[in-house]
Amino acid sequence: QVQLVESGGGLVQAGDSLRLTCAASGRTYTYYTMGWFRQAPGKEREFVAAISWSVGSTYYSDSVKGRFTISRDTTENTLYLQMNSLKPEDTAVYYCGVSEYWNTRISNDFGSWGQGTQVTVST
Repeated sequence: QVQLVESGGGLVQAGDSLRLTCAASGRTYTYYTMGWFRQAPGKEREFVAAISWSVGSTYYSDSVKGRFTISRDTTENTLYLQMNSLKPEDTAVYYCGVSEYWNTRISNDFGSWGQGTQVTVST
């Protein structure tokens, strides 16, 4: 069992930056990939970014590529999402999850979701 706690969300203006943090505890050695997903009101949860925990390879959705950066601190079991040039369409609850699969961006492949952190971007 892995426990995840997200933090760092808030209300910002378009063009601002935020850094989200996901602290992991428990059986963290059992997963290969950690990822960020988001869910806006009335929409399904969508993939944002993911990272291979051991190797550090990263991949992003097209909507955030070039603006967001995912990273991890393996010694602290912490995942980050640096979000720059935020847009109103980035408004959502952001969740982190872990997966036992390599290089996946499918929501159903992830689990142990945290409670989420709200990001609101105003115009």
